[in-house]
Amino acid sequence: MNFLIINGPNLNLLGVREKSIYGELSFETYFEELKKIYGKINLEYYQSNVEGELINEIHRVGFDYDGIILNAGAYTHTSVALGDAIAAVNTPVIEVHISNVHKREPFRSKTMIGKDCLGTIAGFGLNSYRLGIEALLSHLDKR
Repeated sequence: MNFLIINGPNLNLLGVREKSIYGELSFETYFEELKKIYGKINLEYYQSNVEGELINEIHRVGFDYDGIILNAGAYTHTSVALGDAIAAVNTPVIEVHISNVHKREPFRSKTMIGKDCLGTIAGFGLNSYRLGIEALLSHLDKR
């Protein structure tokens, strides 16, 4: 089974930026933990601050992989193009957010990609990614 975790803008700064919201752990460290937990799954990780690169990555894996866990960062609230990319591929996508976006600024409650995703997980810190993997596994078991 092949899953790709995609992180969007500013998520390369996890562990450094706004620790009160995003915590002190880098994503790379957390990703190593995920790979240990899910040793039977080929987990890959991709991060970019560039919208077009995120779209290209969705296109690259969107017909061959078993699942995508996507934290599009601020593009969640602005990118019709990311939503179109998700809608265009066959691979199921779970939208994840580290913080509870509904407890933050009002604009963060609006998602431009959610309607094209299998589901959304928010507010569980980095464990939102683990929950995304579990949601994909549950979805794939039902097929």
